[in-house]
Amino acid sequence: MRLFVALQPPLQIRDLLADAMEGIAAVRWQDDEQLHLTLRFIGDVERTQAEDVAAALDPVRAPVPEVALAGVGRFKDTLWAAVTPHEALAALHRKVDHACVRAGLPPERRAYLPHITLARFARSAGSDPAIARWLADHAGLASERFALPHLILYQSILGHGGASYDALARWPLGTG
Repeated sequence: MRLFVALQPPLQIRDLLADAMEGIAAVRWQDDEQLHLTLRFIGDVERTQAEDVAAALDPVRAPVPEVALAGVGRFKDTLWAAVTPHEALAALHRKVDHACVRAGLPPERRAYLPHITLARFARSAGSDPAIARWLADHAGLASERFALPHLILYQSILGHGGASYDALARWPLGTG
């Protein structure tokens, strides 16, 4: 099972993001079910370890993060929307990471940068001028603040058209 822990933006934010997701033929845009803010990528685990992760996440408590969209960015093969502020998300990321360690996973070593992935593309397409234009055109992407009220354990199922996500467990935030 390929797992990750994430927060799902509300429908009106996903709609706002969907409106921006066009204009580049060389990328594979995410669909509505794929729009999320990852807190911790777990990767491939056996079913028993997935159950251990779910049990370790169950007691995680935290205030509901409230964030806003704040621009766009790019990794080598990914376009994403930035969110701000980072503090509550970073604190929740640490709690989730500690829970994963309690479930027997190694700690996360990468720096945490909260974002919502919008598109993926082959690295060979990275020099497409349409990508640079899209980044410039959407640099001002912004929203009102919105709440991310549920911690979700997802299974990622890889297929020919990309990944599909299945929510395995969901926990309400709001305490902590």
